[in-house]
Parts: sequence; structure tokens; C-alpha cells
Amino acid sequence: MVSEEYWGKHSKAPDARSIQEDSQFHVASVRKCYIGFAVAYAVHHGYIESIDDEIINYLNLDNKLLKKITIRHLLTHSHGLNTTKSKIIREFEPGLSWAYRDINIELLTQVVKLTTGKTIAQILKDEVIIPLEFKETGWHDEENEKLVQVIREPNNKFWSTCKGTDGDRKNMYVSTRELAYWGYTHLKEGFINGKQVVSKEILNLTTTLQSPCLLNKELPQNGFLWFVKELPARNTEIGELVPKESYQILGYTNVALLVIPQHEIVAVRMFNSFGSTPGYDYLSDIRDFGDTLLRCI
Repeated sequence: MVSEEYWGKHSKAPDARSIQEDSQFHVASVRKCYIGFAVAYAVHHGYIESIDDEIINYLNLDNKLLKKITIRHLLTHSHGLNTTKSKIIREFEPGLSWAYRDINIELLTQVVKLTTGKTIAQILKDEVIIPLEFKETGWHDEENEKLVQVIREPNNKFWSTCKGTDGDRKNMYVSTRELAYWGYTHLKEGFINGKQVVSKEILNLTTTLQSPCLLNKELPQNGFLWFVKELPARNTEIGELVPKESYQILGYTNVALLVIPQHEIVAVRMFNSFGSTPGYDYLSDIRDFGDTLLRCI
């Protein structure tokens, strides 16, 4: 631990608890790196033969729009699917472009559960949470004093009220330290205190570039849902100064985890503000997070 700082309160209530070491933040889409781990677990153990398999090989869904879409497309946001009024639509042919949508997560969690017979949460518990002795990482339906309240507009259309503890919902909470240690586990390839605690092969699979060769070279690049820095790209969410082979995951609550292997650095920021306020440039801000870090070293 090189630097650590907390400030603020759990909510706007006058008697709100102060943010501290055991405060657990709603991490929003940062949960996807845990889901990516579960998919990599299924691949590593042979439940999924190849990420280039079409998803209709694993899902009992009769929808012609799912044809030709592979697990790789889902993992790298290159599937081209979206939903409108609960109906699946296609925005572009799979593998030709990139778009950040939620339907790929819904499909991936179904594939994991059907192939392994386990939920995302069960896989994480056995492979990560118990081995790393995590106490502040998990899915919560009910409030408790350690959960930081998310500040948001009451009727924000992107906010999910879905409940469940299987790991397929948007209700994951993690403390700052445990999110940082999750990144550190990747940095050390699962080898902690002289022991292989988490599978090196699974971790490396998740953070290796998996994106298909897209026509637009300026689009972001992904591993197993992680954003990875491989080729220069104007639309990447990783800062320009951040070196190659770094990887990052971020969420709409402005939470971010960045791992920079070249400098052996893991950095985390946690917020409890949901979405982007008027005049706030989210893409510029998240790039500056990594660039500021590089300027400091």
C-alpha cells in the first residue's frame, strides 16, 4: 500500500457514516471483470470449448439475430445487439464494430450458468472470495451500515432495481481495499505470499486482448470484458500516457480499477455518484485518471 485516502459520507443524511476502509461502494459495471473471470473459468475447465463458438450452441434460444454471434463478440462488446422495449434488435453485424450494451452480460451469465451448473457468485466464492479471504466483496439486496448510498436522480432510467445474489445483477458492492487487492491479484498472476492462490491461466486469459480485428481501429479493445491497452486508439477509455498491456475496468458510479504491469501499479478510485452531470466529460475524466497517475511517477 503506497497511498490511501478517504473523504466524504455514505449519504446526504446529516448523521451519515464517514467513508472509511470498510465502506463498500456500488461498483456498477466494474462487476463485469468478475463476470469475465467466471467466463474464463468456464473456458479454462472445458465447459466452454472455445470463445469462438456461437452462443446458440449453448443457449436454448430461438432467435435468428443470435446466429453468428460468438462468445468472443459478447466479451468484447462487438456483438452488435441491443434491446428496445424488451425486444432484441441488431445495430451492426457481429465483429464489425463496438458498442457498450448490457445484453451481452445477460447472455454471458446465462452461458456460464448453463455450462458450469454454477452461478457467477458461486464461482467467485470458490475461486476468489474464499481463497483471498474477502469479506467486503459481494452482491447485496438489503442495505446495511457499510454500504455506501448511491447519489442519483430518483427516476434515472439506467438505474437497476433488480435484486438477487447470483452475481448476474447490478447490485455488487466492494470496498476500496478489496477492489485494489483484486487488481493486485491480477498483477501478481494469482501468486500471493509464495502461493498460487488464484489460477494464473484464468487471470491471464481475462486481461489478454480478445477483440476481433475491427474495421475502425480507433475503437476500444477488450479482454474478457476488461478494457486493455494494446494499440493506440482515440476512443479508448485508458489514458494516452498509460503504457501498453495495462488494463482497466470502470463503472457508471465513477468507480475505476486500473492495473499497470509495466510499473507494477494498481490504482482504484471510488465514488458514489451515479451517471454524468451536465458539462461533465466522463471519457476525458477517466483517461485523465490514468494519465495523472503516470505523471506522478
